[in-house]
Amino acid sequence: MDGWRRLVEGRRLVEGRRVVEGGRVVEGRRVVEGGVVTTEGSTSGATAPTVEFDFTGKVAVVTGAGGGIGQAYAEALAAAGAAVLVADIDDDRAAAVAAGIRDGGGSAASCRVDVADPASAEAMAAAALDSFGSLHYLVNNAAIFGGMQLDLLLTVDWAYLERFLSVNLLGALTCTRACYRAMRTSGGGAVVNQSSTAAYLYAGFYGLAKAGVNSLTQQLAHELGGQSIRVNAIAPGPIDTEAARTVVPEEFMTPIINSLAIKRQGSPADLVGMCLFLLSDRASWITGQIFNVDGGQVFRA
Repeated sequence: MDGWRRLVEGRRLVEGRRVVEGGRVVEGRRVVEGGVVTTEGSTSGATAPTVEFDFTGKVAVVTGAGGGIGQAYAEALAAAGAAVLVADIDDDRAAAVAAGIRDGGGSAASCRVDVADPASAEAMAAAALDSFGSLHYLVNNAAIFGGMQLDLLLTVDWAYLERFLSVNLLGALTCTRACYRAMRTSGGGAVVNQSSTAAYLYAGFYGLAKAGVNSLTQQLAHELGGQSIRVNAIAPGPIDTEAARTVVPEEFMTPIINSLAIKRQGSPADLVGMCLFLLSDRASWITGQIFNVDGGQVFRA
């Protein structure tokens, strides 16, 4: 495997040690730098506090993981030791991400999933069990976003709206229903749903779906808490992905960025630390919560 030496979307894997964007390898100590798993050392001689995410022996399913944010989540989980099922409606892209993880020394398989189809979601859960024998974590990231129609709630084609909501809202429920029994049998675990700050702003049917994801997160947290399964959500602000660039023109994005407390667009790497934290045992008493990772876009008192 050439010592896990490769470069993947801002994360370097160096000589078997995990280094995430902004991290470094010194003295072989593993920590989180900027909220992301890395291998630590201090060039100044001071020792940084150790914060470690170790998912060795755990199995995670990440939907919408054929690119963008989902790919970043899948790769970070694998880098932290988890076996990952990379699930996407585009099975070629899912397979490519899984192959990249394996080439880097990680454990991954892939499958096609349509998160709006209960049978497809059940097949995804079965694929995780067939590949790895258990299931502990589910990241509901899949959504229609890149190339989505821009229209009003009052005028959007009804069939398109139904399909959109079946993916962007009910998809998280469909996949959770398909996976929770295997998670319970495996001893419990955690679900992370992908919301958006659009839930708190005017964003038409996209905002409607993400507001629904927030409520779904809270309801499922109560239904699954007694089964040792926690459910939380991440609400990203404006993130620079290929999909986002097809939806929000640069002339619209610039004023959005200028309105943020931190004057830059986010990247998938900015979300990884929160996802790993919420899945980890360090968040063992956190459930039913929505966490903004948005550069200060939305303030809620």
